[in-house]
Amino acid sequence: MKCRAPFFVRVFVPACLSAFMFISAAHAQEQPLAFVGAKIIPVDGPEISRGALVVQHGKILAVGSVNSVRIPAGAERIDATGKVIMPGLVDTHSHVGGPAGGDSTSPINPDVRVLDSVNPLNPGFRRAVAGGITTLNIMSGSGHLLSGQTIYAKPRGGRTIDSLLIRDDDGAPLWGIKMANGTNSIRQPPFPGTRGKSAALVRQRFIEAREYRDKVRAAAGDPEKMPKRDLGLEALVRALDGEVIIHHHTHRADDIMTVLRLSKEFGFRVVLHHVSEAWKVAEEIAEAGVGSSVIVIDAPGGKLEAAEMSLETGAALERAGARTAFHTDDYITDSRLFMRSAALAVRAGMSRAAAIEALTIAGAEMLDLAGRVGSLSVGKDADFIVLSGDPLSVYTHVLETWIEGVKVFDRSDPKDRLYAEGGFGAGHPIRPYLCCTDELHAYEGGQ
Repeated sequence: MKCRAPFFVRVFVPACLSAFMFISAAHAQEQPLAFVGAKIIPVDGPEISRGALVVQHGKILAVGSVNSVRIPAGAERIDATGKVIMPGLVDTHSHVGGPAGGDSTSPINPDVRVLDSVNPLNPGFRRAVAGGITTLNIMSGSGHLLSGQTIYAKPRGGRTIDSLLIRDDDGAPLWGIKMANGTNSIRQPPFPGTRGKSAALVRQRFIEAREYRDKVRAAAGDPEKMPKRDLGLEALVRALDGEVIIHHHTHRADDIMTVLRLSKEFGFRVVLHHVSEAWKVAEEIAEAGVGSSVIVIDAPGGKLEAAEMSLETGAALERAGARTAFHTDDYITDSRLFMRSAALAVRAGMSRAAAIEALTIAGAEMLDLAGRVGSLSVGKDADFIVLSGDPLSVYTHVLETWIEGVKVFDRSDPKDRLYAEGGFGAGHPIRPYLCCTDELHAYEGGQ
């Protein structure tokens, strides 16, 4: 599919990417693709030693053993013998794209959207696909009690943030709310100086949101009775009503329990992030029915409140019956090394099945996206990765990454391999990488 350079200039969005802006790959992948002979890890079922995966129009048509899957007439057959295919990885906590949220004017900024600050041409998105990541929860930092609204995205490529967004059935971007407690937000006024004051400020703001919601409901659409519009309180009402999830940075066991206490008091849904000391309160987390997004690192250091971080956290949460996902917190863990999180967790006692789920379907559940991504199930988005070997092996490479039936990373391509391995040019801001870049570069006078 060719693009004419003037069209880029006229509308600023490549025609080749327009399908992705509306979460549809129909125009990019008309012909069925059948990957045959690979070991397949579907996640929601047993591993298949010699399988077939068929995708078309950005969706999964069939998955199963080679002998059981009917490959459509006219499908392009791709021999994947000796390789491993599994769902694209879901990173529940990333900072790729340079997101920036709240500022120093307030410790609580629910009105701020990182959607308005993410650079889609940041090379971090290329590192993500080089690491097999196909779904991202991009959020601002943890220096605030509430730093703003996250975005759920796919690193499809493109010049604008719209080409990355994951949208609901009405076309609205999907998002969560980033909150934090512990030492990061303890600063000079107007920020809190203690943990107790931190919780008090959050509690007061949620009380205001509840009162705002009551006034809006009582007005019943009468503009004369409606309160003055408040974008921040509107966002918090979405959380109170369970429409969006709060993603909460927290490390120490006592801080974890504070989050659970606030969640119970106000009824908001929450995912605990980092949870360095979750192994101390794993049963309490499981009893609360709250998911944990764990960061797995093998080099201690950083902040004092993470001093008792343990590689056994995933195993402890699994034993307690708590749902567990992993995240990169990129750059804390480079996106290219995300699979290593699962390997380290298994070494420390987590089961293989739970660790692979923590890279895929568990994270999808924590973003309310399990109906679309996270496993190789018929009808889900055709987001998958092709590996050179077992996902838990240090010797394994991501060979290809596919999003909605379109290949967005190919390790055999020197331009892609650069982002997988690093080197000169790998940190430069990128151009759209699905099509048409040669024509665009020539039109702009590039070399």
